[in-house]
Amino acid sequence: MDFLGSTTGDGMLAMLFSFSESILPPDSTSFLLKPLFLRCVSGFLHAVLLLVLFCSWVRSKIRGTNGFDVTESLKDRKGFGFKSTLFCSLALSLLNLVLMSLSGFYWYESGWSDHGQLVSSLGFLLGVVSWVVLSICLHRYRDYEHKRAPFILRLWLVFFLAVSCYSLVVDFILYKRHETVSGHILAYDILAFSASLFLGYVAFLKKDRSNSNGVLEEPLLNGGDSSLGGVELNKTNGSGEATPYSRAGILSLLTFSWMSPLIDRGNKKIIDLEDVPQLHDSDSVVGLAPKFRSMLESSDGGERSGVTTFKLIKALYFSAQWEILVTAFFAFIYTVASYVGPALIDTFVQYLNGRRLYNHEGYVLVITFFLAKLVECLSQRHWFFRLQKVGIRMRSALVAMIYEKGLTLSCQSKQGRTSGEIINFMTVDAERIGDFSWYMHDPWMVLLQVGLALWILYRNLGLASIAALVATILVMLVNFPFGRMQERFQEKLMEAKDSRMKSTSEILRNMRILKLQGWEMKFLSKIFDLRKSEEGWLKKYVYNSAVISFVFWGAPTIVSVCTFGACILLGIPLESGKILSALATFRILQEPIYNLPDTISMLVQTKVSLDRLASYLCLDNLQPDIVERLPKGSSDTVVEVINSTLSWDVSSANPTLKDINFKVFPGMKVAVCGTVGSGKSSLLSSLLGEVPKISGSLKVCGTKAYVAQSPWIQSGKIEDNILFGKPMERERYDKVLEACSLSKDLEILSFGDQTIIGERGINLSGGQKQRIQIARALYQDADIYLFDDPFSAVDAHTGSHLFKEVLLGLLCSKSVIYVTHQVEFLPAADLILVMKDGRISQAGKYNDILNSGTDFMELIGAHQEALAVVGSVDANSVSEKSTLGEENGVVGDAIGFEGKQESQDQKNDKLDSGEPQRQLVQEEEREKGSVALDIYWKYITLAYGGALVPFILLAQNLFQLLQIGSNYWMAWATPISEDVQAPVKLSTLMIVYVALAFGSSLCILVRATLLVTAGYKTATELFHKMHHCIFRSPMSFFDSTPSGRIMSRASTDQSAVDLEIPYQFGSVAITVIQLIGIIGVMSQVSWLVFLVFIPVVAASIWYQRYYIAAARELSRLVGVCKAPLIQHFSETISGATTIRSFSQESRFRSDNMRLSDGYSRPKFYTAGAMEWLCFRLDMLSSLTFVFSLVFLVSIPTGVIDPSLAGLAVTYGLSLNTLQAWLIWTLCNLENKIIAVERILQYASVPSEPPLVIESNRPEQSWPSRGEVDIRDLQVRYAPHMPLVLRGITCTFKGGLRTGIVGRTGSGKSTLIQTLFRIVEPSAGEIRIDGVNILTIGLHDLRLRLSIIPQDPTMFEGTVRSNLDPLEEYTDDQIWEALDKCQLGDEVRKKDQKLDSSVSENGENWSMGQRQLVCLGRVLLKRSKILVLDEATASVDTATDNLIQKTLREHFSDCTVITIAHRISSVIDSDMVLLLSNGIIEEYDTPVRLLEDKSSSFSKLVAEYTTRSSSSLE
Repeated sequence: MDFLGSTTGDGMLAMLFSFSESILPPDSTSFLLKPLFLRCVSGFLHAVLLLVLFCSWVRSKIRGTNGFDVTESLKDRKGFGFKSTLFCSLALSLLNLVLMSLSGFYWYESGWSDHGQLVSSLGFLLGVVSWVVLSICLHRYRDYEHKRAPFILRLWLVFFLAVSCYSLVVDFILYKRHETVSGHILAYDILAFSASLFLGYVAFLKKDRSNSNGVLEEPLLNGGDSSLGGVELNKTNGSGEATPYSRAGILSLLTFSWMSPLIDRGNKKIIDLEDVPQLHDSDSVVGLAPKFRSMLESSDGGERSGVTTFKLIKALYFSAQWEILVTAFFAFIYTVASYVGPALIDTFVQYLNGRRLYNHEGYVLVITFFLAKLVECLSQRHWFFRLQKVGIRMRSALVAMIYEKGLTLSCQSKQGRTSGEIINFMTVDAERIGDFSWYMHDPWMVLLQVGLALWILYRNLGLASIAALVATILVMLVNFPFGRMQERFQEKLMEAKDSRMKSTSEILRNMRILKLQGWEMKFLSKIFDLRKSEEGWLKKYVYNSAVISFVFWGAPTIVSVCTFGACILLGIPLESGKILSALATFRILQEPIYNLPDTISMLVQTKVSLDRLASYLCLDNLQPDIVERLPKGSSDTVVEVINSTLSWDVSSANPTLKDINFKVFPGMKVAVCGTVGSGKSSLLSSLLGEVPKISGSLKVCGTKAYVAQSPWIQSGKIEDNILFGKPMERERYDKVLEACSLSKDLEILSFGDQTIIGERGINLSGGQKQRIQIARALYQDADIYLFDDPFSAVDAHTGSHLFKEVLLGLLCSKSVIYVTHQVEFLPAADLILVMKDGRISQAGKYNDILNSGTDFMELIGAHQEALAVVGSVDANSVSEKSTLGEENGVVGDAIGFEGKQESQDQKNDKLDSGEPQRQLVQEEEREKGSVALDIYWKYITLAYGGALVPFILLAQNLFQLLQIGSNYWMAWATPISEDVQAPVKLSTLMIVYVALAFGSSLCILVRATLLVTAGYKTATELFHKMHHCIFRSPMSFFDSTPSGRIMSRASTDQSAVDLEIPYQFGSVAITVIQLIGIIGVMSQVSWLVFLVFIPVVAASIWYQRYYIAAARELSRLVGVCKAPLIQHFSETISGATTIRSFSQESRFRSDNMRLSDGYSRPKFYTAGAMEWLCFRLDMLSSLTFVFSLVFLVSIPTGVIDPSLAGLAVTYGLSLNTLQAWLIWTLCNLENKIIAVERILQYASVPSEPPLVIESNRPEQSWPSRGEVDIRDLQVRYAPHMPLVLRGITCTFKGGLRTGIVGRTGSGKSTLIQTLFRIVEPSAGEIRIDGVNILTIGLHDLRLRLSIIPQDPTMFEGTVRSNLDPLEEYTDDQIWEALDKCQLGDEVRKKDQKLDSSVSENGENWSMGQRQLVCLGRVLLKRSKILVLDEATASVDTATDNLIQKTLREHFSDCTVITIAHRISSVIDSDMVLLLSNGIIEEYDTPVRLLEDKSSSFSKLVAEYTTRSSSSLE
């Protein structure tokens, strides 16, 4: 051992040795140089440290402060000092543990006679405990900041350094004397000396940045200023309060008692989110996200090469590095402790056989078994808990990154990824990476466990252990091809799921249109087709996993057959003690081998998810340099665009905007006009920096506010939508409401501006949504306003009011750029830009450009044409009197009804006031109390009526019996020692064993196959049930249910049903059967075990029931808190442009973080509750095991067969794991079954009336006349909502055109929805050609009516599938319809003609073109009744005239009902119905109404003509 080879010639060392020898007296030298003396001194020193820590803890408790006053106060605890000190303490505790084990082992080898080893063991034990306690103090109180280093701790470190140094010197002296120095003691002394030097340096010399005294600072145990402990800690906490976890003392942390108050509360009341404590700072996303982002960016190393999977893994690791290392430490301790049992079984069997090595050997063995179990339990519980913490952190950090990316994605990147896909990254991929934390340490633990197993086998069976190694490796290698296949299936499954979620998200968004058109079942079959392809991959995935399951459940049997076979071949004697030790080892080896397929599958899934996230995070962001943003007042122009060419698709040869040049000065009003698709909206988007720039420059000076063409409204209060993050200033707020004419609307709404808006503003009319958008922009008080045709969605009166009050009133001093199709708003502009084919074809003031080009004249000409229609009706009103005779009946009805109407109105008012008012969107419903047994029963019996369940149970029972049988056979048929004759021949022994092993493997294959078959079938059934029910539910369900709730059931819950719940059910059944088997075996040896087992089971059940009340609600809260997170995310993606235009990204980020933490909180405390329970169950099951051991060692030798007793101990070793596993799987199953409960909740939503009533189908030719007769119609949106239509009676004559006008929110759209039975009437009836529409099927009604809806909608697919989703028409008919609606040429230009692609929501078509597609649909359908619901709101006047002309031409003999804001759209109608607050105010011919100058209609027309005429002067 020449470890001083390099230093022998060193004079200093020689001098040191001689000096040390000379100062020691000759007689004392021998004693002082003994290792025993050194171990005593070291042990005493560690005992002193423990005593000091204990006294300090007691003193702190007496003084009423929280826990230890110990340690550290690194100002920068993330720095080198704190982490290194903590690592150093943990390393020393681990080192002491290893040496304690070795000393214990040598003491055992010496027959327990070497007292020196006993003293060493005790010394090292004190070392383990004291360094562990110090580590806990350091970690636990790392948040405290104090100024003075604790004197007492520094003094102790001086002694520790002296003793370490002395020990090292003694080692050198012994070496010089050529005496043997134990290698492991020398290594320990060197490491201890190095550690003491480092700790001394940190405590005495190292200064942190704030010049405080270093790591180990005053007071050691709460001696200093205790006020810091309370106040400062609270400040650092994200929640503003110390959490139960951060406040807990050491004992509370060890036993998870900090969870007790919450679990107790769960037993007294149903837990809500406010009962769940906040997260500690270190687990909150607020602190994690910036850290994670900086890690990700720093891993780029300065190169902006984008995010790769490796960089993502690196950032995830470093964001939770400390926790990962601590869990690795616990995993290591657990693994070592779990192998103590198998290592001692042979000794235990020999002891029972009568061999005694020393007194009380049996009790020492029992205590060793128990201590090993205790260490195993504690380390496993804390390992699992911290792993889940790591998972929560990773998921939160990833969700924050995904959200951040969603806010900054460029439009081109967005076209490649739909909102459904992006939501999947958050709901599925981030979740899966979080779940991977469970499997994080498995790969290296497998190696450690196999290594320990081989060591035990080698001790017992010698070279035969090599056979075990080879068999283990072979079994693991078999898995690789399956793992590869699993990865491919997983990838394909995710792709299929993405495309299904994408479609689901789009369909849910547009459910109203699908219902109106009667297409919902067609789109449902599209979802079923997508699911079918997903099921194909799911089937392959689950059957592949069944094969893996078979290979690995059979693995321990294969390994044991190979090992025992090798023993026979090599002639190694098989004794029952050694065999039982080997079998116990195989049982433990089972765990890594069982878990390996899961681990591989999880690695595969996580790799797929990481790849997907990395590719998403690599997508292009918006170019930050498209627009040069300048501060207000830094330039004399507010907008300057010079020679700019921009294109949505940079690679396209035909840019969207070409050679754009214009300037806007402060206070200017700029109007942008042009035909449909000319680039008006793109021009505004380019100023927002949304359109990629090819060349030129854009400068914007000052803050911006933007109003989009299609309104983007957040779900939440109206007030919050208007304030949009700004503080409330009542005066400005009221002015804004007045200018946007919202005051009256808010009076009508039950809750005023506190009304909660449904998703996408579902409970507001189009005009109200648009005006709230304008109010939001006004309230921001920006410098530049960009309006994208906001006046089109409101009626003429409101439009002119808005223009006057907003543009010419509140914004008179601001710069405004507004797109408009209404020519009457152009003369007020200081500059008009006329767009054509992406260029500015004319620019100037109204009168300047009026005569200078054709494009503008075309628009003006169209407008004059529309006005001429109004004029002609007005002029001809007298001459047309004679033709009114035939309509007198109708008019008479309406007039005769006036009086009735008012009284009815008053009656309704009274009626409404008595009703309790409720918001439309209610809190998400969650079941309360325990999951009903009915849910479990439904799940089990859904597949084949539950026929497979008995066979699954039978196969598992047979497996368990054969497994126990084979082990019993080996224990019985082998001799207990070499001198005893074996009862059977070796060949018989192996043949029987192999036969039993083969039988058990076969049972496993049957069970695994049947289980996945049943699971797959159930998942399919549940999916079809839920989707069918959702698609058949009434529109009111979608209005009051945010799509996030449906989406989370279709994605997360469906995933759980597809891939997790079958295995959870299987796991419970398997564990119960295994547990019964173990207790059966143990009771064979000692029936007395039941004396303990029964009370222990009773206590376990009590604990489980006590725990489940809180855990169940926490688990439900996880589900409920997920939907708002998804919804907020999907709203953000759809409104990203608006959010960016108001520069509100940081507020939305913090909202996302708040919701993310709200989702993490119940998750964190669910994990804590689970470990709280498992710790207590582990303790109880260890009690059963120890009792049976004490019984076995207490009875006289020979009473019980030692082999059988050994078998009982072998099985008993896994008792605590299995019992805890059973409760864990039961609780996990109850938590997971909530997914089934949630799916079944939506599988029982009340349906709409039948689609077809066979006994009452209308004739094929119905409706032939198209006469609509409405009698006393009353409508409300939900039983708890006020009436919207309050008793309407009128008749729309067949073949006539009826225009419906009225202020926004007067009930126009509701009347139409009732006609289509989207809303069922509360009272009254509607007859079409004498048929009461309430008596026929919905499809019979809806497919015979046509509608062009308010929001023009296109679906992802092709032009053909958008026009004819039911595939009823030929290509020629489709082309004809396209030509009629003026889109034929546009489609012919595209390469794929009718198969040209349409992106999600029709984003690659302009708003006007989408409206024309809707026109094309009705031209194809040619119904007798056509409804236009504000159908021309988003098109210019020329296109509007074209639509009107097309309708007059092709629907001349049809009943046309038009809701319009443009007077020209309804002025040439045969009848006009004017609604006000849900009652008929006027119903007559336009001519009659115009004659009566006091009528509301004539006032409306007068205002329109005046406004429009002034624009032409």
